[in-house]
Amino acid sequence: MAVTEPEDGAHAGARSASRRLPRRAAQLVVGLVLYGASVALMVPAGLGLSPWDVFHQGAAERIGLSIGTTAILASVAVLLLWIPLRERPGVGTFSNVVVVGLSMDATLALLPEMTTLSVRVPVLLLAVVLNGAATGMYIAARFGPGPRDGLMTGLHRVSGRSVRLVRTAIEAVVLSAGFLLGGTAGVGTALYALAIGPLAQLFLRLFEVPDASRRRATG
Repeated sequence: MAVTEPEDGAHAGARSASRRLPRRAAQLVVGLVLYGASVALMVPAGLGLSPWDVFHQGAAERIGLSIGTTAILASVAVLLLWIPLRERPGVGTFSNVVVVGLSMDATLALLPEMTTLSVRVPVLLLAVVLNGAATGMYIAARFGPGPRDGLMTGLHRVSGRSVRLVRTAIEAVVLSAGFLLGGTAGVGTALYALAIGPLAQLFLRLFEVPDASRRRATG
């Protein structure tokens, strides 16, 4: 009878990583699709968008393109800013550029008009929670940051300023520009700003993909 030699740690880790890859890939795609859908839900609710999406909406109205297409073009422009910051994109970065915008437009095409607050308020709340879940899903997949996240971390690294300060400054600029362009800012914008951090943190823990090397080290 043949004797099977036990796998060493490297081979076992490689096999474990390959088994996790389909889950991570699926989680990335689902997270990005849901992210785009959550943004789309906030548009007909009409109570305010996230700072970046206020800018996307305002710019879209000015240049005559859909909000999803505008978001894609803005993502490409942001990626160009990565070059002097020497940030490195991943598969998730490029997927974010395309999938989120397409999902936004596809979802908007299916949504009915929302006229009453009894509908718009629950839809807004659903959208914010869904956005937090989607954020946790695609970040936990670990395929690289989104374009805007990479801009934030790159500016943090080169400027030495805190992540919180850099993020606040970026979002203040895009929110102001979007509002001046005609984007919708309101109570939903404030709710998003307050809720998205805690929600994303919660869902990051829920959707975390186990790391074999970390599990061996702590096991």
